Amino acid sequence: MAIRKLGHFSVRTSQLEKSRRFYVDILGLRVGYRPDLGFPGLWLYSGDASADADFGVVHLIGTDGDATALTEYLGEKSDAGHGSGALDHLAFLADDLTTFRKRLDRHNINYSTRIVPSLGLQQLFLSDPSGLTIEMNFPAAQAQEEPDVTSVCRAD
Repeated sequence: MAIRKLGHFSVRTSQLEKSRRFYVDILGLRVGYRPDLGFPGLWLYSGDASADADFGVVHLIGTDGDATALTEYLGEKSDAGHGSGALDHLAFLADDLTTFRKRLDRHNINYSTRIVPSLGLQQLFLSDPSGLTIEMNFPAAQAQEEPDVTSVCRAD
């Protein structure tokens, strides 16, 4: 057996609708097919409809309400948690830095920026509604198109 690729990340949240808005409206993922698993949740996809065969890239798991079905399906978790915990962050490769920064500003999403010259990356770090750190990676060349990108650092 060999691993072909990472399947998805699951994020437990007590704020399912707020998390849906963040991952859809801010990150640009889309809600797609999710089987009835007996507990609240959403499967989020990137790209076009043909990506549906891969079962989504982020699975949101709603933790509010009766947790019986969730516990039966995924087992008992000691902490539904807030923040990144043992998982430090989720990272996505993306394009169109200018549009993404405007979207963050429009939604008053705080972020910080980093440039990694040796990798040719412009990184933006932000948090989802559950406090999980999200890393967005853009080609560094796109940062050069924005004269103020290295001087702007929005953070908490």
